[in-house]
Amino acid sequence: MSPLRRQWLLASATALLLPPAMASTDGSSKDDAIGRGRALHFPRDHGAHPGTRIEWWYATGWLQAEAGALLGFQITFFRSRIAPWPVPGGGLPGRFEPRQLLFAHAAVSDIPAGRHLHAQRSSRWSGDESLPETHARRDDTAVALGPWQLRRDDQAGGSRYQARLAAPDAGFALDLALQTTQPLMLQGQDGFSQKGPAIAQASHYYSQPQLAVTADLTLGGRQRRLSGWGWLDHEWSDALLAPDAMGWDWLGINLSDGGALTAFQLRRRDGTVLWAGGSHRPAGGQARSFGPQELRLVPGRIWTSPATGAPYPVAWTVHSPVGSFELNALLDAQELDSRASTGAVYWEGLAELQAPAGGRRLGLGYLEMTGRAAPLRLGV
Repeated sequence: MSPLRRQWLLASATALLLPPAMASTDGSSKDDAIGRGRALHFPRDHGAHPGTRIEWWYATGWLQAEAGALLGFQITFFRSRIAPWPVPGGGLPGRFEPRQLLFAHAAVSDIPAGRHLHAQRSSRWSGDESLPETHARRDDTAVALGPWQLRRDDQAGGSRYQARLAAPDAGFALDLALQTTQPLMLQGQDGFSQKGPAIAQASHYYSQPQLAVTADLTLGGRQRRLSGWGWLDHEWSDALLAPDAMGWDWLGINLSDGGALTAFQLRRRDGTVLWAGGSHRPAGGQARSFGPQELRLVPGRIWTSPATGAPYPVAWTVHSPVGSFELNALLDAQELDSRASTGAVYWEGLAELQAPAGGRRLGLGYLEMTGRAAPLRLGV
């Protein structure tokens, strides 16, 4: 077990004793609290919410390569709030003591070559936003872990995200620009997304679908300028999982007609569904949220990881209020082992949505499955 991982586990256990949001020297405040009816305000809510226990900014998408080949990408920055570190002799810790942990995951799915490359970084952080190398700023999206960075700027009435990272040991580097083409989409009820039967099992959550992407991708020593489409989620929570939840299955699809579809379910240990939800927004229309009884995800073909032995359904049938669809992974082996940072093993990969019975492609996006190698325990 790495020293950082050991400290993370000890601090996480202590963090459970903390109130959900408190005024503190890490920049957190009562306006970070999760609550139904709390209006989201931008650009403030594009930024970090250090008073909450877990938060992530999650960008995925695909790039069009030669002869129509597809390359998938994923970049996720995580923030986890922890208890103040003990001070010998008692007293309060200094302003430079770590009060947050930052993690980042990145992956490239090389569909033509049948390979999945991934890398991760992690660091302790005091909560001081002025630190140039490690920070998650409150006023807008600006997250940094050394040379890995994600930031947002206003551009032509929308948002432009820039992400940069280099993972030489994994054999890839990415420099991405993601431009909004549509308004952001609030998930759940005006951005309050319930994830379980208890009202506390919720997050604030919004998506930026249909992002126009340009990228400088270095893969195997070769650099290419490519374009494609992407999706960005930003979510923060104090208690995302119910105590008996094993993990979740989630999908976010950019539809070919310009719409957007999300669907998720949380599973118990016996495989039954604890909670479900999602949303659909037609091109140019209003988003419609799905209740837990309106959605059904039926697993199909199973791929078993040779590395972890975890079974992952890489084909699904999606039954929703806007229709039934088939979802198929474009590459089976898209598992990420992040036990060196967040402690989780999960599957995250590029998939296509099709009309029933193997019909035409309706969209592309990402499928995520957690808690199939072991029960998911977020770093909080």
